[in-house]
Amino acid sequence: MASDEKLIQKIINNPKGVRFADACKVAELIGFIRAGGKGSHTVFKREAEMEIFNFQNINGKIPTYEAKQLIAMIEKYWQRNG
Repeated sequence: MASDEKLIQKIINNPKGVRFADACKVAELIGFIRAGGKGSHTVFKREAEMEIFNFQNINGKIPTYEAKQLIAMIEKYWQRNG
């Protein structure tokens, strides 16, 4: 689990350089489920959560505004160990 915490800290510390694959992994870590998408877009939803993620894969990274949305949900749902 320490690697999950490191990945989350990496995203929080550098929202301008979040890899698409890392964003998808963290979305799933905080309880979101892949719910489709089309082309370069991938949608994630969470039960009882109004917000969704619609990550765009742009050259292997997501836009900064999407990373900031992810960070807000990390702060809401991530259970830190210790």
